[in-house]
Amino acid sequence: MDLKQYLQELKSVVNIDCGTATVAGVEEVSRIFQQWYLSENWHCDSVDLGNKVGPGLFATNKPDATQYDVLLVGHMDTVFPPGTVSERPFSIEGDRAYGPGVSDMKSGLLSILWALRGLDKADLDRLAIAVAMNPDEETGSAHSHEWIGGIAKRSRCVLVCEAARADGSLVKARKGMARYRLTFKGVAAHAGNDPEKGRSAVKALAHAVLAISDLADMTKGTTLNTGVISGGVGANIVADRAEMIVDLRFNDNDEYLRVNEAVQSFRHRQFEPDVLTIVEQQAQTPAMSPSAETEKLMKLVEKAGQAVDVEVRWQAVGGGSDANHTAALGVPSLDGFGPVGAGFHSPSEYLELNSIEPRVRLLREVIRSL
Repeated sequence: MDLKQYLQELKSVVNIDCGTATVAGVEEVSRIFQQWYLSENWHCDSVDLGNKVGPGLFATNKPDATQYDVLLVGHMDTVFPPGTVSERPFSIEGDRAYGPGVSDMKSGLLSILWALRGLDKADLDRLAIAVAMNPDEETGSAHSHEWIGGIAKRSRCVLVCEAARADGSLVKARKGMARYRLTFKGVAAHAGNDPEKGRSAVKALAHAVLAISDLADMTKGTTLNTGVISGGVGANIVADRAEMIVDLRFNDNDEYLRVNEAVQSFRHRQFEPDVLTIVEQQAQTPAMSPSAETEKLMKLVEKAGQAVDVEVRWQAVGGGSDANHTAALGVPSLDGFGPVGAGFHSPSEYLELNSIEPRVRLLREVIRSL
């Protein structure tokens, strides 16, 4: 493959501010990829997912197909705010490329395109291939997971092309995730003159943080993190309002049901007298666990790796992706087919340049093997 062209294309999409909420930037990334797919004579549609996020992008070599041999998935959005590109644009230092979204996951999107560019005509004639690129994975795919799920249900398998892990491993399992906002409404009062007339929302929040922590079960991999708290307006005022954001991670979907029931019950619990607790679930992604059919797909991937001399190793990880949603539908789903990278969601995010060609080669061989 022409690595110089790949890197030129990568630079063009990394150097666009396209956080999930930066709709115009996501639209620009979508437009660029649409041009590339159309230039390869693929059918390509922009998908309206509402005015809160950018469009999705769908591409296929068989526009009349009702079933697909494989669905390839990737996201166009990043976690970074506007202005990030001007602060640290795409760059190459030694054997690594840097920039916002360089491995999470602009390189994965490009690897899909390059794997398909290199397929033989006979394989393209034989296989029905779908590509879905969504604009909101970094916020849980709230607007796109039903669209992707609809395509997944008509596909034999799903390959998500998030970055391979830093050690080169592909991803066979991911923890599920849920996020909650708990708001506490108390009564304000002067902390010096009339403290007894107040009802502290901050004090209620403090009790709730401990109750949340007690729901964790490390033996099962169930963790809860109260990552953001806020409350009160002054040290001399009994706080009448406080808020916290809680992140739940779980390996077992039954654990989600247990914890969710407990958290939802907090709305009926007074952590302090006369302080109201409001519970809002902001996001939920099911756990991704290998089924028997997924394990068959893993064997196919391992065989493909042997054919193209790329070592295939597997890893279970804590972060979620679109594979969580498609696996929950019962569709065999694997992840990590992008090039090797690490430092996701941080200024240190990087892409290993020497992993690009082998990972494109592996993805192409897996598709060809279906």
